[in-house]
Amino acid sequence: SSPHLVQVRERIRINGQPISQELFNKYFWLVYNRLEETKDPAHASMPAYFRFLTIMAFHVFLQEKVDLAVVEVGIGGAYDCTNIIRSPVVCGVSSLGIDHTSILGDTMEKIAWQKGGIFKPGVPAFTVSQPERPLEVLRDRAQELKCPLYLCPELDAFEGDHQTLELGLAGAHQRSNAALALQLARMWLQRHGYQGLGELMELAPGTELVGRSVPLAPTFQPTDAMIQGLRETVWLGRTQILSRGPVTWYLDGAHTTSSIQACVRWFRQAALNQDKPHDGSEVRVLLFNATGDRDTAALLKLLVPCHFDYAVFCPNFTEVSVANNADQQNFNVTLENALTRCLENQRTWTRLLEEKGGSDPWLPTALQAGGLLQSAPARGTLLLVPPAPRPLNSPALVFPCLAQALRWVAQGRDPHLTAPTAMGAHPHPAASSGAVLLQEAAAVHVLVTGSLHLVGGVLRLLDPALSQ
Repeated sequence: SSPHLVQVRERIRINGQPISQELFNKYFWLVYNRLEETKDPAHASMPAYFRFLTIMAFHVFLQEKVDLAVVEVGIGGAYDCTNIIRSPVVCGVSSLGIDHTSILGDTMEKIAWQKGGIFKPGVPAFTVSQPERPLEVLRDRAQELKCPLYLCPELDAFEGDHQTLELGLAGAHQRSNAALALQLARMWLQRHGYQGLGELMELAPGTELVGRSVPLAPTFQPTDAMIQGLRETVWLGRTQILSRGPVTWYLDGAHTTSSIQACVRWFRQAALNQDKPHDGSEVRVLLFNATGDRDTAALLKLLVPCHFDYAVFCPNFTEVSVANNADQQNFNVTLENALTRCLENQRTWTRLLEEKGGSDPWLPTALQAGGLLQSAPARGTLLLVPPAPRPLNSPALVFPCLAQALRWVAQGRDPHLTAPTAMGAHPHPAASSGAVLLQEAAAVHVLVTGSLHLVGGVLRLLDPALSQ
């Protein structure tokens, strides 16, 4: 699976656990040296990062003799480097969203065509409820590739009279993922002779389907192991809540419009619908970053209704210097580029608030990212905000790294994070007045979203055990 949150070993798991450092080290160098020795001298290049790890994962699974490998596609499907398995047991396509548009296309139909590229002749495939046109594209791809495609019934359809299927993962969208997981699990069990889950009857080509373009797969009685598996599923960085005294962190790696919408529904239910604290104020903070070619303004617009008191923007780097942390390093993005994007996000957020509430008094001046990290008395080292023409509060703040952003948000109230030092404090009133509010609030709710890499960096700082 990809990406990883804290350590690269998370991408290659056996029995649910990331492979050990010893195994990773052993197989990394074995695969690396083999490729180095056998590459074409005329076109001497090694596979890129994701492709190398995919090759390595297949090698690990073969050498460790796993019974079953679940392989998540990287981007798209048709041309993804994971798409080399000629006859998998089963294929699945989860809910489609607009993402990676520069690679996959800018419409749901184009993206559906790419996703349908994993279908294989004679191999059953399942998908979940999709908009009509993209579903028709998936159906056409399945017919073109001679693949029997089925629609998963809703998860509620698997619940008996006295049985509620509980999920370890919050959010309505996870129920659709769970319904897909049940169908994929059934196919593998049937392939290995397990009886009692009902047979999936293949429809003859040209069969007329009343009212739908893809046949509905039959429901079945989930086994006790399936029920337990759904209930106990944990996936870090997805609708995850970490309670640390007065500070509660809500982590969700949503990064598309549909997933941000789901994130907002979850956050409002989990945090905003709670009873207000009787003994003081409640402060809500958004910690946001987005990467790649994503439409940041569209994502931020969806987050405005949550009524955040502060929006904090920072790059995905845990520290300003990431030289000693290769797992979190992105060699494709410079710190200056990342900060420029954060400043753009800050301006976008301010504009969205102005549009929502009329003319608000804060209007940050445009600021270039070049030289932002040079320590200057007027700027300080902790916080980056464009200088306001007059000392008015601003709810949108930019920090150069996650460690500084989290320290400011927590204000020493999370035992895993040290308090910001007075020396690094920024003279801007937004920082100082916000610090007072955060220190005195009875409850601080922090939503971290927009990027899985952002969530991974936050997790690394909040839960140091994940780095072991």
